[in-house]
Amino acid sequence: MREIEVGKKYRHFKDKLYEVIAIAYDSESNNDEVLRKMVVYKALYGDGKIWVRDYEMFASKVDREKYPDVEQEYRFEEVE
Repeated sequence: MREIEVGKKYRHFKDKLYEVIAIAYDSESNNDEVLRKMVVYKALYGDGKIWVRDYEMFASKVDREKYPDVEQEYRFEEVE
């Protein structure tokens, strides 16, 4: 799986920019299972809302069946 890094900026495939501000763990998954990783990220547009998304989903590839015309390979791609 790809590594998502705190402090890096990422472009969502729908063309909005975000900054990853933390990697967190879901406390509800703490029942002798592996803790579920979450990405905490901030919108770099509008009012700068803070969002959280499952790490695997954040790092995943774009669903080509649902979005066949998207050029990005991944849901969120790092930008300089």
